[in-house]
Amino acid sequence: MKRTMKVVVFIALVAMLAGLAACNSDGDSPHSQGVTDDTIYVGNTAAVSGAAAGVGIPFIEGMQAYFYRVNNAGGVHGRNIEFVHHDDGFEAVTGMAYTEALIHDDEVFAIVGHFGTPTVGATLDMLKDVGIPTVYFATGIGVLYNTEAHTVAQGQNLFPVQPLFAMEGRVLVARLVEEHDARRIGVIFTNDEAGLDMMSGINTQANIIPGVTIYSEQIAPLQADVSSAVLRMIAEDVDAVIVAAIQFTLPIVVNSMVAQGLDVPVITSYVSADATTLAGFMADYVGAGASFPIYTTGWLSLFTADGGFEDEFVDFMNGMVEFGQEDLAGNAFAIAGWVASSVFVQGLRAMDGDSITWDAYIEALENIIVDLPMGGVMNFAGGQRTGTGAMLLNVANMEEGVWEVVRPIETLDDIMGRIN
Repeated sequence: MKRTMKVVVFIALVAMLAGLAACNSDGDSPHSQGVTDDTIYVGNTAAVSGAAAGVGIPFIEGMQAYFYRVNNAGGVHGRNIEFVHHDDGFEAVTGMAYTEALIHDDEVFAIVGHFGTPTVGATLDMLKDVGIPTVYFATGIGVLYNTEAHTVAQGQNLFPVQPLFAMEGRVLVARLVEEHDARRIGVIFTNDEAGLDMMSGINTQANIIPGVTIYSEQIAPLQADVSSAVLRMIAEDVDAVIVAAIQFTLPIVVNSMVAQGLDVPVITSYVSADATTLAGFMADYVGAGASFPIYTTGWLSLFTADGGFEDEFVDFMNGMVEFGQEDLAGNAFAIAGWVASSVFVQGLRAMDGDSITWDAYIEALENIIVDLPMGGVMNFAGGQRTGTGAMLLNVANMEEGVWEVVRPIETLDDIMGRIN
């Protein structure tokens, strides 16, 4: 009986391992899972309900608009791209369950536009264990940063595109020093991965630039009352404030600063450079007659030097109209979704269509220079998984209710060259 049980267990283990191996090759098919003669299935889990719906909805629409255009032009390697989406409500546990479902139930070829710090942080080990290509992470958490991704176990299958928060924290400090000669810098940061990663970069850069002192105050994500943190900034007589948090926090901090009379420049992450976030503080700011500048970084350029639209931005806007989402034709999160799909498709086009496998896709994306629509270029060669490092500087134009570019896309070295 014991021997029989051992044999049964052994057979079950072999079957399980064979099933896992089959994820990268469907039986006799020359392709990995999610690839048929006429379709390539990709998917993601992203919040289109709950607190993050204002980000998730346009992000998903931007992704689908790009795939819609590709399919209308004949697809890739004679196949249409079919997008599978689940709504995780910005909950890590739900996002983890849906990511597992995408891989094992929906059997998608790739995860594209992996969305949000909670879900991304909870699923990275799973993605590496399975080995599924995952292109574009809608977050900048530091665990994605990697210069040594030479195997799947090291994250070779993971392709971050957006700037990562630790690097952005360094840029935020450098921008304040250059623009306002800020030396006493207050930081209001959320005690989550986004805030802590930015805080790490902020401290790193403050130690590099002579005379900079950081005064930090921690808050919870989505904390509605930040008056005590603002009072701390007033007590420390800071020259400027960094909001080291994702987009929900900026309006809360700005409105509290207006209410308590803290009149110093503010800067925050690129994730807040959208009209919805701007609308969250504009009424209080204008109503109180406030005048301090509010900055965000950015990694995509929409306007030419003479104030016109970049050709690639026009192309995106036309794409949203074609998809029936003209109301999102200027939305920053829809643009991010468009970029996510574009990067994935560039890797797909670089492959041999006769054998569309995970390994071949990873190799293809590592061997091309990726062109970011409305941005710079990226190179994943040699295990580089660092996200884009070049960023611009926006300022809020309260009269017109828009973000305006005041510095072009530049690297941290560019900025530091002028400071030094």
